[in-house]
Formats: sequence, C-alpha cells, structure tokens
Amino acid sequence: MEMVARAASKASRHSDLPRVINLLQDPISRSLKERHISALKRVVKRCQNGYLLRDLSDVFQIIKICAEKSEEHPEYVSVLRDLVHLCRIPFLKEKASDEMKYADVVMDSLSQMGFLMRIPSDAVQEQICASIISLYIPDKVQHYGAGVCSTSLVYRRELVERSGLAETLLMSLALLEKQLPVRLQVLQALQILSKSSAVNCNLILKVEGAQKICFHMNEPDPSGQLLFRSTEILWNLLDNGSKEEVTKQLSNMDCVMVLKETFVQHFLNGTKQYDRQLRNDLLVITTLVAENPSAPLIESGFARQLVHYATIPELRSNNPLTHNVKLTFCNEDFEMKKLLLNLVVVLSRDLAAIQLFKESCMILALMLLVRPGFTESRRRESPAQLDEEYMDCQANTCLLVFLDWCTQQATGTDCFFGKGQGFHGRGGQNGRKSQMRYCMRLLRCMVLLNNNLINQDVCDQGAINQLTGLLRRFQESKEEEDNVSVEIQSDILVTLSSLCEGDMHRKELFGAEGVEVTIDYLKMNPAQLYSGLGHNRLILCTMECVWSCIVGCYISEDLFLQKEGAFLLLDFIQLSPRSMLNVAVATLLELCENPKTLLHVEAWRGDKELTAPALLLWLWRKEEMELGVKRNQYGQIEDMKKPLETKYQKQEPLKSIPVKSLSAAVMDVTENLRAKIYAIFCKLGFENLQGLTAEDSITLCIVSSYLDLKAAETWDEVKAELELEGVRPLSPDADALKTISWSSEEKVKHVIELQQSIINQIEQEDLQKEKRTYEAIRFSHKQQELTTKAWEHYVAKTSNFNILKKSKLLQERSIESSRLREKPEGFVFHSTQISGLQTTTFCGRTLAIDSTPAELTGGPLANTDLALERVPIQGGALRKVSSSKTDMELPNTVTVK
Repeated sequence: MEMVARAASKASRHSDLPRVINLLQDPISRSLKERHISALKRVVKRCQNGYLLRDLSDVFQIIKICAEKSEEHPEYVSVLRDLVHLCRIPFLKEKASDEMKYADVVMDSLSQMGFLMRIPSDAVQEQICASIISLYIPDKVQHYGAGVCSTSLVYRRELVERSGLAETLLMSLALLEKQLPVRLQVLQALQILSKSSAVNCNLILKVEGAQKICFHMNEPDPSGQLLFRSTEILWNLLDNGSKEEVTKQLSNMDCVMVLKETFVQHFLNGTKQYDRQLRNDLLVITTLVAENPSAPLIESGFARQLVHYATIPELRSNNPLTHNVKLTFCNEDFEMKKLLLNLVVVLSRDLAAIQLFKESCMILALMLLVRPGFTESRRRESPAQLDEEYMDCQANTCLLVFLDWCTQQATGTDCFFGKGQGFHGRGGQNGRKSQMRYCMRLLRCMVLLNNNLINQDVCDQGAINQLTGLLRRFQESKEEEDNVSVEIQSDILVTLSSLCEGDMHRKELFGAEGVEVTIDYLKMNPAQLYSGLGHNRLILCTMECVWSCIVGCYISEDLFLQKEGAFLLLDFIQLSPRSMLNVAVATLLELCENPKTLLHVEAWRGDKELTAPALLLWLWRKEEMELGVKRNQYGQIEDMKKPLETKYQKQEPLKSIPVKSLSAAVMDVTENLRAKIYAIFCKLGFENLQGLTAEDSITLCIVSSYLDLKAAETWDEVKAELELEGVRPLSPDADALKTISWSSEEKVKHVIELQQSIINQIEQEDLQKEKRTYEAIRFSHKQQELTTKAWEHYVAKTSNFNILKKSKLLQERSIESSRLREKPEGFVFHSTQISGLQTTTFCGRTLAIDSTPAELTGGPLANTDLALERVPIQGGALRKVSSSKTDMELPNTVTVK
C-alpha cells in the first residue's frame, strides 16, 4: 500500500499537464474529442489525492478549456465535473513556503471556480458548491504520500475570502430561479461561508445580499430547506456583518411583506418545534427591522397583526384567523411572548403605533400580565370608557400590587426563581428584582406625566407609604448593592418627589419614615459617587426628594433639622463634585426659608474648622474661576465695566433677541451657583460672619453687591440692543440710562475701594507682623551678644586679678547706691558681707555644702557607720564588709576614710 501511495504521489507530481493543455488547444488536435476525454481522464486518475499548488494554474486552465467546450459538446461535462470534484480535496504543498508562494494562483483559481456557475449544468453547479463547502470546513486526517501535505484550514479560508467566492455565489442565484436543488446547494454554501467570516458577510451585503435572499425565502419548497437556509444566512449577516446595513436592506415593502407572510403562516399553522423555532427567528429579524424608523411595518399592516398577536391569550379575539390559536407552555411559545413584548417596546418609539395599541387594548393586556395570581376565571371586560385608557385598566392598582408581589419573600408556593427574564431582565440575582426594576420605571414615567388624575389615584392606593417602606427594606438589606438596586431606589425617590411636590397633604404622608430614609441616603460615603453603579444619580434624586417632599412642611423640616439634615447637606456640598453643587446648594437655599435652619448653618463646622460662610465664599471663587470671570491675584474686580461677565457671555455674539427670550445676563443667573449663594447670604447676613479670612472678605464685597452689579449688567445689554437695532431712546429715557450707567460705575468703584481698603489693611498687618518678627530677631541677636560679653568678662575675672578688683569695686558701689541715703534715728546696720574677700559672689557666714550623692550613701535610711563601708569600683551604694585579711585583699573595692 505504501508503494502504491508513493507511486500515486509521484505521478501526481510529474503529470504532463502542459501536454494536455497543448492537446486541447492545438488547432490540429482540437477536434479529437475522444483523445481529449481520454487524456482528461488520465489527469483525473493521476490527481486522485488532490492538486498540487504548483499545478493549480495548469489544472484550472484545463478546467476553463473544458468549460468552453462543454457549451457545444456535452461530452466534456462529465469529465469537467470530475475535475471540479477533485477540488473538494485540500490543495497539496511540497514545501512550507508553497502556501505563500502560490497564494495569488490559488486565489485566482478559486475565483475562476466561482465563475463556473454560469455553466448550464446542474451536476457541475452542485459539484462546485460541494467542493467549496469541503474546502471551507475542517478536513479529515488523511495520508497523501511522502513529500506532500495538505494546506491548512486557515490558509484555505483566508484565500476563499480574498477570492470573493461569497459574492460570486450570491450573484449566481439570479441564474438559478428554476433550479431549486442547485439553489439549495448555493444557499448551503453561503450559509457556511457566512457562519464565522465577517469578510464574506460584507461581500454578501455589498451586492445587497440580504434583500435578494429575503425576496425568495418564501417561495414554494416541499423540503422547507429554502426558508431555513435563508433565515440562517440572515442571522449570520446580523451576527458577523453590519446590522445597520442588514436592516436597511430589509426595510423595504417587498421584504417586509415576505416577512409578514412567512411569520403569519408559521404562527397560525406551525405545530412542530422546528416551526416554532423558525417563527421566533423570523420575529427577532422583524424586531431588528422595526428599529429602523424608515421600515414600513405600519404601512404594510404587519405591525397591526403583531400588536394583536401580543395580546393573545390575555384578551379574547373576534378574528376568525386567530380565534382558535392557543399558546402552550412550551419554551418556544414563552420565548415568542417575550419577543412580541419586546417588539411592542420597539414600536412604541413611533407615535403612529400608539393608535394601534389603543385599538388592540394593549395597555389592558399588559396590566393583566403584571397582575399577580391572575387566572382566566378572574378575567372580565373593562368598565365604562374613561378619559384615560391607563385609568380604565386600573393600571396603578395593578402596578402597586405587582410591586408588592415583587417584594414578597420567595417562600412556599410563592417561589419565583430565575435570572434575566429575557431581553430586558438583565441584572439582579433573581427574577423579582428584574421585574421590580421595570415596574418602578413604568410607575415613574406615569407619575412624571403630572396628570392630576393619575397621581391622585396613585396616592389613594397608599403608594407613598409603600414606596418609603420599600426604600427602608433596601437600606436594611445585607445584600451587596448592584446597578439594578441603585436604579430602583433612584426611581422610587423620583416618583416620591413628583407625587409630593406642591402638595402639603402628601408631604405629611411622607412623614417621619420618609425623613429617616432621606437622612440615611445623605449619609452616603462620597467615595461611592465614583463606584459606577449609579450612586451619583441616587444622591441627586435624594436632593430632589428633600426639596419636594420635606421643604415646605414645617413638621418634616423640623424633624429633618433634628436629624442633622442641614449638617449633612453642608458636608455633601463641601465634598461633592462641581456637577452636583447646583442641586445641593439650591436645596439648602430652599431649606433656609425656615429660620431654624440658619442656626444650624451658623453652627456647622467642616474640615479644619471651616464655617458655612467661608465654604460658600470658596465655592463662589471656584465658580468664577470655572466661568472665566476676570479677577486679580487678591480676588479683586479687574473689569470695571463688566465685573460679572463670564467667558461664555463673551463668546456669544451680540444680537437682538425676542421679547419672551432671556438675555445672556439673565440666563447666567439660572445656570450657575452665584445667584444661589447670594440668596443664602441674604438669609445669613453680610456682617459679623465667623471664620472669614481676608480673601473671604474681599469676595464678600462682590457677593453683597451681586444684585446691583447684575442689574447694571442687564441694563448694559438693553442699551447695547437698542444701539444694535438703531433705536434712539427719548430724552428722558436717555437721561435715565445715563443715570443708571453712572450709578453702576459708582457702585463698582465703591466695591473696588472697599476691596482695596481690605487689601491695604492686609498689607499693613503683614508689615506690622514683619516688623514684630524683625524686632524679635534683633532682640535675640542682642541677647546673644550680651551673653557672649558676659561670658568673656567672667573668664577675664578668673584670669586677671585687676579686672576682678574692678568688678568687686563696681559691685560694692552698685550695692551702696541702692541703699537709702538717710538713716533713721537709732538705726543699726549689720553688714552681711565678709570683709577681705576678693570675689564677686555674695558670701555669707553660713556655709552651704552639697550633700554626698545618695547612690554613695544608700539613702537617708542607710547605715551611717561609714568606717566599715567600702565603695565598689563599679558604683552603687556602700556595702558593709568585714575587717578580715581576705576582705582587704579584694581587688575591686576601696576603703572610705
């Protein structure tokens, strides 16, 4: 067997292919058909193990000649099929470098094989598809003989992609409209080529392959492979190609009608699992098409049918086509139900679909779906028609009951497990959290409509207490927070804010429990704002809840202040990022309407004993720095004409604006913090503020004049607009404008003078401080000089007797000069000095002697018989010793006398 393999390999490597080409093309022998066929059969026989890469050029030249001859002589068709049949075997290489060397030859050969699809022979066309499939899929392990091996699968797939075979096969479908078996083979090849290759998918889409495949997917086919293959190809194009391009090609009336007919047919008549799965695949493709706003789903009537199908079986249908349709509890039907609901979400983005929802009672069907424990026996028709279909379906009740069901413990028969819940159920470790997420999202959207009827109905159902209780459960939960939990809590806070805003009774219902919940959220660690789970949105919703649910209700405000809510707000303002300051400062401003709040604001102390006024002034400077307001190094006004102008106001061109529009100066008030900080200082006052530095005092001068400066800026805009429009005011108006401009300039000058006085005071204080420091340094140097001189004089007295006598004489004179000149009668003077001493110290008749150190005597309680004590050389207390000779000879002791 090994010898046979070697012989075959040798024959394949040494086949005389050029002679065969010459035989086919030679004018003398070109008419010898039998000889041609015999030579071609010998080539087929010699190449049974596959074609060598170096022979591919000659082989495909032979195939091309045979293809040309087969048009006039059908005898060449069979041998042509055999030559193409050998292409199913991986091409063989003799060296590792052959793959790179013959890459262009292989690519051209594969392209030529695709062009052979024009040959009107079913056998050849089917064999071409089969060979392409064999080349593209993993090959079986096979021994090809000594010295050769097959090319790698990656190499073959790359060259198939570069050859453009996918595009050629798709274009060939136009030639095969009446050849169903060949079309199925081509679709199978396209399915395999597009399964894992983005290049092939892009080639197919380049020639509008998605549209062409969809056109013919519903044509008659007893085997059902046509629809299956077409659907699989569309799936591959969506997975590996451009989804936008696929949906664009399918978004025309013809494709939508084909999808409609195919889906309806399988929805009504599909009974097998295969039919249900194919139906769901078509529904997913339809959903993706519906995401394209230009897709004519509504115009084709497909959207109406899909919305109607989405209400089955919750609502009874009078349509005879769907009257007997019954959905089972199988996975495919359950998946279809979720897909239909997802399609409803996609269609809801188009306002034209709202009418379809109303006609199909979509809201009622959805409410029936979310009603826990709903059964057929409880189903009943809706009551009399109301103004709102949402209210007609008692949707608020359904949502709140469903929300309560989501919060129940999963025990007993009420267990509910699952992860995900389809398209929209991502997040959460159980299905109930996912359900709760979308339930709260819907309730929030409905409440934010500000429909008094809906909001009143929600409050009547006890939603405020239910939602605050749900927030308390989240806070007490020991589970680790995720983005879903944070989103649910944020939606609850927004819902409560919308319900309680402007309604005193609802704020009272929010009550103590709501205040405690809000306080707990305000105690959030600022580091959590950057967790990526949505805590930044949660804290903003908390601020809005304080603003809407607490501010304005004195009972809640007092409780909020007792719980140190104002302190928590100021703590957050000190540490929060700039993007959140607007909401936080605005909330504090609203809370300052309560006089008790001002006491808390004045008592607050931040890091490094920072006071609230100092914090607000620091925020003012930081805001002006962000806005690009001109200030010098001390924070003083630089631009006298426009002291408050920001860089954004400078960038806006001067133009005439409508009467109802706001000017740039007025818009600036609403868009930054300065107006809010000014309003808070109006509550606190501008004098006798604690903890202010000199820089704060300079800033406070601007803050106190903010309203006047802003009014002047607005008048300047009015004057500039009049000049722009060419309007000349009347004389009284012109005089009024001049007076306003003059007073504004005087106000700015006054502020600058006040700031300059503070700066001068600072400079004087710095100068005085510098002088005091210099005096202290000079005094220190003087003391050092005196100390040095005293020491030198002391040393001189000990070494020079004359200096000592002079010092003694000076001392005696000094003592004598300090005594009284007049002595009382009977006065007796007793000298305290000893005559004859030549010292400058004060000596008396009593001699003070320093005592022997305690470590030598052993302390006051030690034995006083010192004659018998000896001192150890190593130190320590005296030790009693005997007078023997041996003791006297101890080398480490000394006798004390």
